[in-house]
Amino acid sequence: MSIKANFYKHTLNFKFDAGTSRGVLKNKDSFFLKITNPNSDFFGIGEAGPLFGLSPEFGEPVLLEITKLVDEINSSNDKITFIESKIAAKNLSSSLQFCLEMAFLDYCNQGKRLVFNNGFFNDNIPIDINGLIWMGSIDFMKNQIDSKISQGFKTLKLKIGALDFSSELRILEYIRTSFGNEIELRVDANGAFDTSVAQKKLSRLSEFNLHSIEQPIAQGQIQKMAELCQNSSINIALDEELIGIKTYEEKYHLLFSIKPAYIILKPSLMGGFYSCNEWISIADELKINWWITSALESNIGLNAICQYTAQFNNSLPHGLGTGQLYHNNIESPLEINQGKIFYNKLKSWDTEVF
Repeated sequence: MSIKANFYKHTLNFKFDAGTSRGVLKNKDSFFLKITNPNSDFFGIGEAGPLFGLSPEFGEPVLLEITKLVDEINSSNDKITFIESKIAAKNLSSSLQFCLEMAFLDYCNQGKRLVFNNGFFNDNIPIDINGLIWMGSIDFMKNQIDSKISQGFKTLKLKIGALDFSSELRILEYIRTSFGNEIELRVDANGAFDTSVAQKKLSRLSEFNLHSIEQPIAQGQIQKMAELCQNSSINIALDEELIGIKTYEEKYHLLFSIKPAYIILKPSLMGGFYSCNEWISIADELKINWWITSALESNIGLNAICQYTAQFNNSLPHGLGTGQLYHNNIESPLEINQGKIFYNKLKSWDTEVF
């Protein structure tokens, strides 16, 4: 089969300064891999969007890698076999592995933006999601909280670790005072807590009846993280801790050693869908719960992650509400209503950018 590959860069611009403990985000580059067949009018599309501070391939490396991949696909004699072997080898950088898997699955499904065939795409079956509250001034965060709750969200996730700790406690107190315990609260420290004070901070946070905290200390401190998981009164979820762990044996060892309550799966940061399947298999065996989160992709990548999430019978709210972050996102059938995301087949994709 004669196919052709090319790629496009698209800079996504945030609607606001998106604050995390790693800094403030104003824009983000994504690279879109397009697989076409000259004899047909459809194409498969995938997205690689490495993140500053998290993805080793961020910047020039991913540009060089996707350029090389496109050249290799176009120069191969049997392009389908080459792509399949490249996916199976799992030797691409994480975001590009995710991108190639997505583009090829979409192409095999005749370019309908169908990546995984299930009720999310076919029957408008929604997925519960959390409302994400970004860091900023106290008033900015309170306005986000009020807005998300008025939109029907029952689970909120707050980024913490950049403001002074007392201000963050006041925000949590505001939520509990204003809305009681009806709202489920998650917090994400992005590894911001120093190990010398982490246990003390977790103890203070436990006063607010939190569902969980993501990555309280920086990744790579396995013994310290294991101790926190054992002694914390708040359930701990691993996030950045999973990045860069590639083999099944390494994944098993990490989870067995730390024994977290949850893991957070981000396909574009964790080696794609098939790599995430391994994490899920191990977590299920070790009785560790999990949920899936997007990593600031455009609606192209978000759509694929939603469809992947719908493959599993997991009722926990997932982190899939990032499609509303950008001024210039790709228009799509994805919609959010009452704390759920769904695929409205009455709407069309705008793929003019490709």
